[in-house]
Amino acid sequence: MRTGRFLILLGILFLGTFLWAAGSSLLPSLSPQLPVKELSAKLGQIQENAKELPSLWDRLYRIVAFKSAVEAKLNRKTYVPLSDIPLTLQQAIIAVEDNRFYRHMGFDIEGIIRAALVNMQSGELVEGGSTITQQLIKNLFLTNDRTMGRKVEELLLSIIMEMRYTKEEIMEMYLNTIYFGSNAYGIGPATYVYFGKTPPKLTLAESTLLAGLPNAPSLYSPYEDLKAAKERQAVVLQTMVRHGFIGPNQALEAKSVPIKLAR
Repeated sequence: MRTGRFLILLGILFLGTFLWAAGSSLLPSLSPQLPVKELSAKLGQIQENAKELPSLWDRLYRIVAFKSAVEAKLNRKTYVPLSDIPLTLQQAIIAVEDNRFYRHMGFDIEGIIRAALVNMQSGELVEGGSTITQQLIKNLFLTNDRTMGRKVEELLLSIIMEMRYTKEEIMEMYLNTIYFGSNAYGIGPATYVYFGKTPPKLTLAESTLLAGLPNAPSLYSPYEDLKAAKERQAVVLQTMVRHGFIGPNQALEAKSVPIKLAR
């Protein structure tokens, strides 16, 4: 009975999300007094937007057959199991992306409040307070639009994700879908592109350099700007020390290790 009620609630939330997310994109303001050419152009834009939006069936399918929808988005050819990904890399990602990862259920109230304060100060939506789970949902299903409707859908799917998968499975999928720059999606391709090796062979220095890339891949890519990549690596190491993942001496040693790139 409780499961049935929960599914009904999810359905209601979903329909509200769909109408909120799709309505504003499909139905922009159309004044009857617009010139014929301008009105025609706006109608054409509506049709293009409609093509880009997921259908109602796609949205329903994500909820009804969530695991199948997730599986369809994963690239198993380059997939790396969590057991082959160094713990230090996992800790580095948690430290800089979502330090409360193991303590929330898909969304972080503290992060949302912090982001809301930043957004109110700036007067626009500049920070989302997204957790690793929310980022994974975005990578799998959603666009980069910073609309309220998209955020609501992201939140709903993140809660479902946390209900259907363990934290370890979520971390594994996240590391296999996140963009590391240089056309490398996932930790397997990224490790090869940057260091010419497999994930189990990563050092702490290499792991922390990779962990700094998802924040801004084009900005921190060592192939684009090695100095910026090292500065970001230092931030990752410092954050790991602050959260107790490594000691100060380990951070200092990793920071001083020369980075040997694959090319």
